[in-house]
Amino acid sequence: MDISVIIVSWKVKEKLRANLLALQPALSGLESEIFVVDNNSEDGSAEMVKKEFRGVHLIANDKNLGFAAANNQAIKKATGDFILLLNPDMRVFPQTLSRMLVWAGAHPQAVVSGCKLVTEAGELLPHVRRFPRFSDQLAVVLKIPHLFPNVLNRYLQKDFNYENEAKVDSIRGAFFLINRLSWKNISGEEKPYLDERYFIWFEEVDFCRQVYKNGGEVWYTPAAACVDYVGQSFNQVGVNFKQRYFQDSMVAYFKKWESAVQTRVLQIAWLVGRLLAKIFS
Repeated sequence: MDISVIIVSWKVKEKLRANLLALQPALSGLESEIFVVDNNSEDGSAEMVKKEFRGVHLIANDKNLGFAAANNQAIKKATGDFILLLNPDMRVFPQTLSRMLVWAGAHPQAVVSGCKLVTEAGELLPHVRRFPRFSDQLAVVLKIPHLFPNVLNRYLQKDFNYENEAKVDSIRGAFFLINRLSWKNISGEEKPYLDERYFIWFEEVDFCRQVYKNGGEVWYTPAAACVDYVGQSFNQVGVNFKQRYFQDSMVAYFKKWESAVQTRVLQIAWLVGRLLAKIFS
């Protein structure tokens, strides 16, 4: 099996349909399988997949399990040499997947790889990031970029050239291609499961960091492109819930990878940050 495409979906029925339709020509000539994990959308998404895309493996959850746990449900069943985690609000081009597989096959050091992401109008969407540091995440929590936007330039890699392939710290989880054999070679694990302590946010950064800890690499390549409609599911979540998910995931990340002191300071800073958020709103 060349590739297993995994889509975790929540309340974006029409974008999911368009995504699946675009995948059909993109997977032509490849031995492939598609998994859709529906996180209790309640908008008819699961029924649509079942009726219109009979070849797709559907996992319909009776509650929202979050991004990591839902992906793991499909990863457990996936048999592809490559596993692509693809957001539901994405649209691949006919050559996106074939080009990515050719590139990734020639670069086995790239345990994880990502392509160029663009808007529907074809404009570049920056998405390469350095690993989170205490200073930049504290700035985010305290809303400092509202006053001094350049404070995050290093973290956001504002100087990154998206016309050149490069080894990077992390890429956006919207298009996240994992080389299963390369992962097994560095980790000894058969399947590249995500850490389920993250409900949403930081799970792909965590996986990239685990790749480097085990001796692998993460790469960006402009060899292929994909349309990213950005956050269509998450736009339906209230501000307070977004803040809570982001806070919980950030704290979980620092608990796992950084010092207890940094974690505690961030927890305290979040109390101040939520107050500032109310003021700014």
